[in-house]
Amino acid sequence: MINRPRRNRLTPRIRALVGETTIQPKNLVWPTFVQEGKSQRTPIVSMPGISRLSIDQLVADSKKAFDLGVAAVALFPAIDDSLKNPEGKESVNPDGLLQRAVKELKKEVPELVVITDVALDPYSSDGHDGLVQNGQILNDETLPLLAAMAVAQAKAGVDVVAPSDMMDGRIEAIRWALDGAGFENVLICSYCAKYASAFYGPFRDALESTPKEGDKKTYQMDPANTREAIREIHLDEEEGADWLLIKPGLPYLDVIRLTREHSELPIAAYHVSGEYAMLKAAAEKGWLDYESCLMESLLSMRRAGADMIFTYAAIEAASLLQQ
Repeated sequence: MINRPRRNRLTPRIRALVGETTIQPKNLVWPTFVQEGKSQRTPIVSMPGISRLSIDQLVADSKKAFDLGVAAVALFPAIDDSLKNPEGKESVNPDGLLQRAVKELKKEVPELVVITDVALDPYSSDGHDGLVQNGQILNDETLPLLAAMAVAQAKAGVDVVAPSDMMDGRIEAIRWALDGAGFENVLICSYCAKYASAFYGPFRDALESTPKEGDKKTYQMDPANTREAIREIHLDEEEGADWLLIKPGLPYLDVIRLTREHSELPIAAYHVSGEYAMLKAAAEKGWLDYESCLMESLLSMRRAGADMIFTYAAIEAASLLQQ
């Protein structure tokens, strides 16, 4: 035989030389849950190894992530039910949990990129990403609330706001609000194709943000659709998005690839809570090797076209990559 592809696989050094895809700690974003208190770590049962962290613990772990080369942290606040109402008013409180966490992170780890979620569900007594009226999720009435939330986060010092709500027109509303408040340099990472996925269950356990009634299928995307994602991509680009995010990751590798083919913007993939939890649970049963499967999963998202990956295993993966 003249052609023997196996020659390019003979040794680790040869495989490294011809490898087409790489992953480094700088490609990783660590999503984490912040809670009130001091020296508090509240384990999330459905996400082994992950806890809700008080701000001081968040800072400590973020320093560890930064020292390992992780590029960014994405914050999700777990607030008390007493602070929740239909309009999510706590989201714009300058002394609210999320804003205090951002300020402390930027003070203690100034070079770490801090990303914040923009959506009503962590603050809403209804558990939805938008205003609810008579069982309907109101789109246009939600936009000013999201814009005000983004500005409040920018005032706290955030680098990137990440609207995950999937309301139509929210990127443009947020961009105009940020620019009007003097925050032209705050980036927008749009969840441009966020699917109504069953893989979000552990995340909702972590934030206790499951909708009180109904589901999110009228605003999150239908898992059956890909052409619809192209429309969302183009709309968010036109409205001023700086990054595009696909969520979930592994079940939607085709959508990551589709996004890469239709956009020149940086692309993020979200390795969601259910994906993480499945790896942990199977490894605990002895059914697979957690570290190998984790790195293969992350590599596959990079191979599909993701520039960065949001993963709860960012610190673990960065540690493995340092070895």
